[in-house]
Amino acid sequence: MSSKPTPEDGYIAPYTHPAAGWGALKYVAINLVKEKVAGGKYVTLFRQNQPDGFDCPGCAWPDREHGSTFEFCENGVKAVAAEATSKRVTPEFFAENAVTSLLKQTDYELEQHGRLTHPMVYDAVADRYVAIDWDEAFALIARHLRALDTPDQAAFYTSGRASNEAAFLYQLFVRAYGTNNFPDCSNMCHEATSRGMPVTVGVGKATVVLDDFEHADTILIFGHNAATNHPRMLGELRECARRGTMIVSINPLRERGMERFTSPQHASEMITGSSTKIASMFVQPQLGGDFALIKGMAKRLIEMDDAARERGEPSLIDEYFVRRHTHGYDAFVADLRAENWADIVEQSGTTFEEIDALTGVYARGKNVIACWGMGLTQHKNSVPTIQILTNLMMMRG
Repeated sequence: MSSKPTPEDGYIAPYTHPAAGWGALKYVAINLVKEKVAGGKYVTLFRQNQPDGFDCPGCAWPDREHGSTFEFCENGVKAVAAEATSKRVTPEFFAENAVTSLLKQTDYELEQHGRLTHPMVYDAVADRYVAIDWDEAFALIARHLRALDTPDQAAFYTSGRASNEAAFLYQLFVRAYGTNNFPDCSNMCHEATSRGMPVTVGVGKATVVLDDFEHADTILIFGHNAATNHPRMLGELRECARRGTMIVSINPLRERGMERFTSPQHASEMITGSSTKIASMFVQPQLGGDFALIKGMAKRLIEMDDAARERGEPSLIDEYFVRRHTHGYDAFVADLRAENWADIVEQSGTTFEEIDALTGVYARGKNVIACWGMGLTQHKNSVPTIQILTNLMMMRG
């Protein structure tokens, strides 16, 4: 008889528990041990997202009042543990490992070796990195920068794993050098947002602030899994759900974190093993089907508005806002009316009934937030998808 399959065999066991809870705390401990974080450095965790500490490099979720010592999540622990690791990559490591051989390792495997102890420079003849002293490293950088015809020929990339303080000093240096070429992980993740929104709303950043979540009665969440990518958002969504906010998850994959969440910040849930229901509705478009889905919502909203007017009911469209603050609305509506429902359903991967129900949720909401992640921004139709979503939101002011 064969033994029970394991994850190493490609077998994924069913997960029946809520997101977070004791499982998250378990993996906090696992990551601290795996990174070999030395004893005294554990206290670093208690300075995350504190007034006298530092912002977590795990994600960009903002802070309210710091009412808890544990203002961090599993992802934040991973990020800080990677910074505080005692694992080191010395010049001897590179003497034993040619770059060609290192290229065969995955990004994960490379990171597990640890942190550099010296500045290193590539020796093409030996196919190895070799150590140089700091003065020589700075001089090498300076020679290359001075050799450029213009500062704009250089690009200065930084990762979201860098601290706010380090990133601030870095951009001061680069601006003093004479350029603002700062491609970073935000560009990579949300370039579609910063390209799409200026055309529709005039700014390239989100217009919602954290306090808006306290007043929202409807939250539409497109294409991101908070439990995996920014778990602290689940704490905010938990509070919204407990206030009765209608939360809709719009994602091809039905994520457990959007179903049920056990908050490590709340002792009652941890002790009893209970959880909070997050999303009340799930819509699962096919990959890349978001544009058609959202356009279908806009088309259905027009049809619902027509029916409301015929019944003598108030309009579902904020006509005052539209006429005063937008342009091109009539052409936009004409395009929606001309769209074929069969095409929308096929391209979205959903049903008309699902689009109708989702539009009804949006139409009934008085204070609606639409938020999105890389499920919208990381495909070839991302810019028009962001634009159609912002247009949908502006239809109701």
